[in-house]
Amino acid sequence: MWRLIKFLFVLLVLAAIAFVGYAYLGPIFVPADFTPVIEEVVKPVTLGTDG
Repeated sequence: MWRLIKFLFVLLVLAAIAFVGYAYLGPIFVPADFTPVIEEVVKPVTLGTDG
């Protein structure tokens, strides 16, 4: 039972390291995947008057 818990813990730690590594190194290797979609948004705003 402890072997299973230890294995799952090691797997969780490795997955966390891989996730952080991808977040930091991903834009270097595949920059197209990390570029945001640029879109202009225009919305009218109605300001309320107090009084």
